[in-house]
Formats: sequence, structure tokens, C-alpha cells
Amino acid sequence: MKLISWNVNGIRACSGKGFMDFFKNIDADIFGIQESKMQEGQLKLDLPGYHQYWNYAKRKGYSGTAVFTKKEPVNVTYGMGIEKHDDEGRLITLDMGDYIFITVYVPNSQNELKRLDYRMEWENDFRAYVSDLAKKKPVIICGDMNVAHNDIDIKNPASNHHNPGFTDEERGKMTELLGAGFTDSFRMLYPDTKDAYSWWSYRFNSRERNAGWRIDYFLVSDDIKTKITDSKILTDIYGSDHCPVELDIEF
Repeated sequence: MKLISWNVNGIRACSGKGFMDFFKNIDADIFGIQESKMQEGQLKLDLPGYHQYWNYAKRKGYSGTAVFTKKEPVNVTYGMGIEKHDDEGRLITLDMGDYIFITVYVPNSQNELKRLDYRMEWENDFRAYVSDLAKKKPVIICGDMNVAHNDIDIKNPASNHHNPGFTDEERGKMTELLGAGFTDSFRMLYPDTKDAYSWWSYRFNSRERNAGWRIDYFLVSDDIKTKITDSKILTDIYGSDHCPVELDIEF
């Protein structure tokens, strides 16, 4: 089974930069996107053979997630069921029968860490949410987690130590999430691989220099980690400031 996750940084813009070609060529069983940045009716994607599920932010041109799946889910829910978290379109949960699939766009702590306190609250609630789901059946989480977990996951750890996405607080929450029974699929298979990034700033020719961050993940509940066959970062795919990531897993 091939699963894809991509922060498209605006699906309307990305659709004009080769999104559909990549979508058709990759032929994923499930394809999750983050940061769709659109409202209902602003774009219609023609995806024959796929069921589409969208979660739009109330604020126009902001956040948003979607999932495209060949197999129809048993059930689909939007958000965590917590009102203060659920108006930004950050989460879709699909019950696929044998497992649960989640696409998530974790809040950015923003400049001067002005949203860090909220981020910490969101992280705690998200961890509780997915941990509860994992008690029922295996869980696969994909998305932009907005954190480079360890020094190996970022080009310049020292100079970014207090910046959003690499603070001790954010990295600690990822550690807590993994400690709650989840596995970082890429690091499980490639624990020592350096210079493997999924996001690059548009500034300073960062992508050309590969001065990036690994902030896009596939996490799986520990009970299915042995079923992972590969976890990839598709750095040759353009169209966003993020590249897609892939999980290959056999149930």
C-alpha cells in the first residue's frame, strides 16, 4: 500500500505547478494534503477513482487539509471535536476498517513564538486524541508536523535553536508523541541519514543549497511498525516549498 502526504502550500497554486501530473503518476492508495488554503467551491479536482474529503478553515486562504482515497472509508471525522482547535481545518480522520488514517497540519508557533502556548495546548490535545484512537485499531498519521525533531533533521541546528519549529518545547512534544506509542517511519528505517529534508525556505536559494528542515512525517502506531516496507522523501518533486513524503506499508 502506497501512502502520500504533501503540504502543497496552496492547492490552487500547486495545481498549476504539476500537482495533477504527480498525483496521476504516483498512483497512491491514499493521498493526504495540508495547507490547501482554499474554501469550498474555489477549485474542483478531477480525481477519477478517488473519494475526496476536505476540511476548510473558516479563515479564507488559510490552513486546510484534504484526503483522496481509492477505498471508501467506514467513517470520516473532521477536527478533534474540540471547538477551539477545529475552525482551522487542520485535521481529517478516516476509519479505513483495518486501520485509521489521519492527515494533520500542526499549528506553526509563528514569529517571536507568539503562538507557542497555543501550540503546546494543541499538541497535548492531539496526542490524547490519537492515543485514544490507537487503543481501538492501528493508526497512521501523516502531515506537516511543523517541527524538526532532532539536530539531524535540520541543516543549521545551532542558529535555529530558538526559532519556531525547532524550540525545545516543540521538539519535546514530538518526543512525547513518539513516547505515547508512535514511530517516526523515516527515522526507523534511516536513523543516520543526513541532509534529508522536506521543507526549504523560499529565501536565500535554500532548496538549491539543500538548507532545509524535515518537518513532514509519516508516524505509525508501534503495533504496525514492522509492516513498514519503506519511507521516502520525494525531493525531486516541486510545486511547493515542501516536497511530498511517502509511506509504503503492507497490511
